[in-house]
Amino acid sequence: MSGTTDAAWADVPRMFRTPGGDLPPPWHELFGPLRQGRIDGLVVVGQFGQSIDARIATASGDSRYINGKEGLAHLHRLRALVDAVLIGVGTAVADDPQLTVRRVAGPSPARVILDPRARLPAGARLLAPDGIRRLVVTCATASRHFPPGVETVALPASAGHIAPAAILAALAERGFRRILVEGGADTVSRFIAARCLDRLHIVIAPIILGAGPSSVRLPPISRVADALRAPIRAHPLGEELLVDCDLSAGRSRIGIP
Repeated sequence: MSGTTDAAWADVPRMFRTPGGDLPPPWHELFGPLRQGRIDGLVVVGQFGQSIDARIATASGDSRYINGKEGLAHLHRLRALVDAVLIGVGTAVADDPQLTVRRVAGPSPARVILDPRARLPAGARLLAPDGIRRLVVTCATASRHFPPGVETVALPASAGHIAPAAILAALAERGFRRILVEGGADTVSRFIAARCLDRLHIVIAPIILGAGPSSVRLPPISRVADALRAPIRAHPLGEELLVDCDLSAGRSRIGIP
């Protein structure tokens, strides 16, 4: 999806946020389900890119870039449509991402870092002041040292982890209704396990890595009958494939203050 579709995209972020009417093709089929929440008014979408064999990096940890330009453009389109993008501190430290919209037209979302122990370096690029809201979700007992202008969301933790539902409730209280959980694998997996995602977008690159960390890490089950089931739709993205998984039927209701 490039070329003429790039020009057709320019007005989609505004239309997406305007009630009523379908988005122009091909964007309605891809992003229409993200416009309105079915459970509690929130829309929470997880995203990751992977190889054909569900790897997100090589055994040595190299992950740049598994996905090609079409998969990366899809990720940036997702960012342009949501209110906030959330990543775990492990991804923030390892990749030092910007979490901005650069490959497509549209507004950059607020940047949210899940950092229970407050170990994110003050010089991380996603904390740079650029007019976009920056929030760090951390444990209520953690020692905090973030730069001026960074909002701190202090929440209770259990065994070093903050419950995904509590994170979403706190973000909703601060005005964020569409939230992209972008990574890493542990963070996305915790939201899946807690049934806190409406959709999961998996972008599959045409490569096989053979070894390395997998994209989803959930508690083991003993029977196939106990597996989490989700209707899926597939969308070609150039040489890559987007698998859109609908998890909304099992999504937990978030208690929004």
